[in-house]
Amino acid sequence: MLSHIHIRDFAIIDRLELELGAGMSVLTGETGAGKSILVDAIALLLGDRADSSVIRHGAAKAEISATFLLADLPAATAWLEAHDLALEEEECLIRRVIADGRSKGYINGSPVPVASLQALGGLLVEIHGQHEHQSLMRREVQRETLDDFAGHGKLLAELAGRHRDWRAAREELERLRRQSDERSERLGLLRYQVEELDRLELADGELERLDEEHARLANAGRLLESGSRALGLLYEDDEGSASSLLAHALAELESLRALDGSLGPACELVDSALIQLREGAGELRGYLDRLELDPQRLQWVEERIGAIHDLARKHRVEPAELTALGERLRGELEGLENADQRLDGLDEEVARLAEAYRATAAKLTRSRTKAASRLAEGVSEAMNELGMPGGRFEVALEPLADGEFTLHGVERIEMRVSANPGQPPKPLAKVASGGELSRISLAIQVIIAHSARIPTMIFDEVDTGVGGGVAEIVGRKLRALGADRQVLCVTHLPQVAAQGHHHLQVTKVRGENVTQTGIQVLEKRRRVEEIARMLGGVKITEQTLAHAEEMIGNAG
Repeated sequence: MLSHIHIRDFAIIDRLELELGAGMSVLTGETGAGKSILVDAIALLLGDRADSSVIRHGAAKAEISATFLLADLPAATAWLEAHDLALEEEECLIRRVIADGRSKGYINGSPVPVASLQALGGLLVEIHGQHEHQSLMRREVQRETLDDFAGHGKLLAELAGRHRDWRAAREELERLRRQSDERSERLGLLRYQVEELDRLELADGELERLDEEHARLANAGRLLESGSRALGLLYEDDEGSASSLLAHALAELESLRALDGSLGPACELVDSALIQLREGAGELRGYLDRLELDPQRLQWVEERIGAIHDLARKHRVEPAELTALGERLRGELEGLENADQRLDGLDEEVARLAEAYRATAAKLTRSRTKAASRLAEGVSEAMNELGMPGGRFEVALEPLADGEFTLHGVERIEMRVSANPGQPPKPLAKVASGGELSRISLAIQVIIAHSARIPTMIFDEVDTGVGGGVAEIVGRKLRALGADRQVLCVTHLPQVAAQGHHHLQVTKVRGENVTQTGIQVLEKRRRVEEIARMLGGVKITEQTLAHAEEMIGNAG
């Protein structure tokens, strides 16, 4: 609930600090004193449009802040947590500053856009009085009001889940059907591409091996010529080969070894070198024996490498990626070839999910129909008590087009009212009289008080156009509403004011060059005097005071 409000330099308010409690608080004052300024300030705090005209004359800026207690308000708490604005304490501080035609909003000290003030404010306060403040004018709120009254939370969650499942399956079905329209053309292309890749029969690592073979075949003449010359230098030239020279050197060393045994290691190393040289020469001879000049093989290798590169360029991939490309294309081909079977199965799935949605939606419709009847009966009765004899209220369920599914069911909810006997009910949004609209809203709120989600309700002049006994009934209804929620009521009727749990008086003070509005909490004696003033008369008599005291006593 709203526990504290601070206003500075707003309209004709210089500075105001006000503590508010639970129950029904009434706000009264002389005509023109500015009773609605507090309502305007709260509306501005919670996201109403602002301009520099709201700044008190002579001040640089206007500032409004309020503290809300969040105990037993899970929706508001969840919103704050979702936006990383929650405090450890179960309270929320909202602040708005208007300066130079610009405004800044803050929630728990963090700057936020006006849209955030509106979103959170919609969970904390509902203002009744003028058309633009009537959330019940909006169809989505009318639907939520009926569903809250009927306790449809779990049923709506079930319906929303079924709607999500059906929509996901339907979207997949539509996607496959769109693909199916192009499937024949795509299938032909995929089959040709896969066959072309299959004909290539590219093996893993084949291109690397072909590159090596091509390098060898293309340079076979040079390899033979240079390899033969190297073989002669190493071994096959009888007089000048490295093998012959190394053998002669070893023979000389062996003869010297007989004279000096320390030459043994040198002899062994030279002997080992000679052995390795002969083995190397043998390997080279074998290589040269295997090496052939094969122009036909060279031509085939070149054609094979060319075919691989041509196909890679055609598909705009690297040659090494052709194998992976073939796997992807085969997978897509297989998927398209099985699409008909998938379409048939998905058709059945969508139909099954649609039927499940319809069953849950039908259950919701039946429950809404019963709840609408109960709500209409209760509100109609309350309207008659509130000075609208013969008035009739109804909640209409308008079926959507066949096959139109929404998260909220298969019907639109519209609240309708006939303010006078014999007139057909009209949509609540088209009720012309602001006073009638306020009383209808009051009647609805009294009936749904046990299920409403908004903890603080503000009624601005809801008693317009009523008096006498009806005014007292309006006051009783507001007081009854205050038993469950916080109610702030701006009124000019003593019958309504006497019903309040708390009484606030608005006064206007005129100085030499300034006019200011103030609000004070009235204690018992001052409250009796204010009710007596509201009862009328130039002079407040003892009889008027007694009447006022009696009215307050009867309210308790």
